[in-house]
Amino acid sequence: MRQPLTILAFLGAILLTDAASADDDCFVPMTDWQPRKAVTELADQRGWTVRRIKIHDGCYEIIGQDVDGRAMKATVHPATLDILELEYKGDHDDRSHRERKGGHDD
Repeated sequence: MRQPLTILAFLGAILLTDAASADDDCFVPMTDWQPRKAVTELADQRGWTVRRIKIHDGCYEIIGQDVDGRAMKATVHPATLDILELEYKGDHDDRSHRERKGGHDD
């Protein structure tokens, strides 16, 4: 009887791990995506200088500089254009600073 419970606990742990790692991914059909031009306009509205826009894990990713000249990377939901994560590189103490939607830092 213990073996089936152990197997179920193991499978549950694997499923929870996969679900947690999938949080950073955007699973949206391409037909529902906003055009790349809309992502560029979002960056312009925020005063960002865009160096590159690419797709990573199904999300848009903007790499560039913010209005203060800090190197940054933003993960953007392809359908809603919500900013899912904003990461600053090269802060004064040489550590990366991340902000995730919902206002908590890593």
